[in-house]
Amino acid sequence: MLNMKNVSVKFLVLLAGAILVVFSLQAQTGKAIPAQVQVNPQALNFILMGDWGRVGADHQKEVAAQMGKTAETADVDFVITTGDNFYPEGVVSEFDPLWRYSFEDIYTAFSLQRDWHPVLGNHDYGSNPDAEVAYSKISRRWRMPARYYTEVFNLGGDTTQQALFVFIDTTPLIKSYYKGKGHKVHDQDSTAQVKWIEQTLAKASPNVKWKFVVGHHPMYTGGGRTEGNDTRAIRRMLEPIFEKYKVDAFLAGHEHSLQHMVAANGLNHFISGAASEHTPARMLPISKFSKSEYGFMLVSLTREKFLVQVIDYKGAVLYTTQLVK
Repeated sequence: MLNMKNVSVKFLVLLAGAILVVFSLQAQTGKAIPAQVQVNPQALNFILMGDWGRVGADHQKEVAAQMGKTAETADVDFVITTGDNFYPEGVVSEFDPLWRYSFEDIYTAFSLQRDWHPVLGNHDYGSNPDAEVAYSKISRRWRMPARYYTEVFNLGGDTTQQALFVFIDTTPLIKSYYKGKGHKVHDQDSTAQVKWIEQTLAKASPNVKWKFVVGHHPMYTGGGRTEGNDTRAIRRMLEPIFEKYKVDAFLAGHEHSLQHMVAANGLNHFISGAASEHTPARMLPISKFSKSEYGFMLVSLTREKFLVQVIDYKGAVLYTTQLVK
């Protein structure tokens, strides 16, 4: 006669072992992780990523693959890049082979065949920055009408509930890039751009409920440039403007890490610059999250909530935060 007690114990042991194997496989493959991503089909969903164009090297392909999975799960509306789109020195024209080898052949998932809204980074200034603007004329998804520009999105299909995104060009705003000939910034009018930024924020429609600025160089960082000339220059030049016009968050890259900080004035700062390389990052007194890891951010925006989920290249959700109005 079977000892049912022993059978039950053996069954439970086997079941526990099977569960451990399943979770182990999930951790290794990341296939089950997207189910943990918070999804809101009614939200404006987008991926925020940066510092990426390395011909697939240094985990660019792995991050791209996970972006595709997450974009499918969340049904993203578009992708925002925070600059340094092509290493090491940008592209020479809209027909540069790097468009294929660092962009078109990497971000191949159907879910990523959405509009891409880029900004320029300092590495994009090594060759011909205007080539990235020109590519918009021959690409279905690359949407960069100028070196700095705006996009307005309706929330929930309601034209009275909108989000304003101001895409800026931070490299010409930093004096150190004018030394030597390594960066093609000498023909840029930084004063005109700063005036445009202020006017754009000042004239925002009453229907705009959220204001975001996207630029390459951060104002604050727990990375290696905490008190770098570029960080301090951007903070000195733009922070008073952002505070005056109540910008909700500044979305940046440059540092190859994933960070969230809240400055003393209450402005939220997000750094997403680890789409193909990661470098050391630490927590500052103003830091809410700081991680040196390959990955990106998934953002979901409604009239009431700005939800950010930090996701690594294996699909693990590393951090979640939200701003509520």
